[in-house]
Amino acid sequence: MSNPARIVLADDHLLVLDGLRLILAGDPRWEVIGQVQDGKALLALLAGQPCDLVITDLNMPGMRGIALIQALKAHFPHLPVLVLTMHDEPEIVQEILLAEAEGYLLKNSGRAEVCAAVTQLLEGKTHYSPAVLEHVLREYRQAKKKEEAPRPLSARETEILHWIVAELNSREIAEKLFISKQTVDTHRAHIMEKTGARTLVGLIKFALRAGIEGPASL
Repeated sequence: MSNPARIVLADDHLLVLDGLRLILAGDPRWEVIGQVQDGKALLALLAGQPCDLVITDLNMPGMRGIALIQALKAHFPHLPVLVLTMHDEPEIVQEILLAEAEGYLLKNSGRAEVCAAVTQLLEGKTHYSPAVLEHVLREYRQAKKKEEAPRPLSARETEILHWIVAELNSREIAEKLFISKQTVDTHRAHIMEKTGARTLVGLIKFALRAGIEGPASL
């Protein structure tokens, strides 16, 4: 029978450490060989005690957050790191992803998910809590929608769009508004860019959706 995988725990709450020990003790494939309660102590322990997996919190004295994960990956690049935290903020998760931590679990995870994460990391895989990933994806989709949303038209652009809907060309619009044709063409280009329309039909569709009608509404 092969030797059990060596695991080090890091958390500044003894209750969490005791809970993790209890969970991991139920599987003969694993052995907890050490535990610490601050970031610097974790780095010191690992320097003198080879192990196969680290399970660590982010918020501990000494060294915390992304700096701790970066230090772990810099000093022990082949050591899998499973982050166990209460934080599910997308910006924190993205930082941990960029730091290349192999796993990320929330502290409300159950025994089954903890064991699944440990198993996958020891097999050379990754495990990020589905709840965390869904939160990050939701934030990304919302940000993407904001990026794709058309920028608002200026008062002059809206006025010109009214006349475009009425099927006036740039010269005719220029005469109506007492401006040059070149100025109308510039506004038309800005309108196309902001609305994402590529043709006159596209502009009219946008105008209808936005409630912009022909000159009768001016």
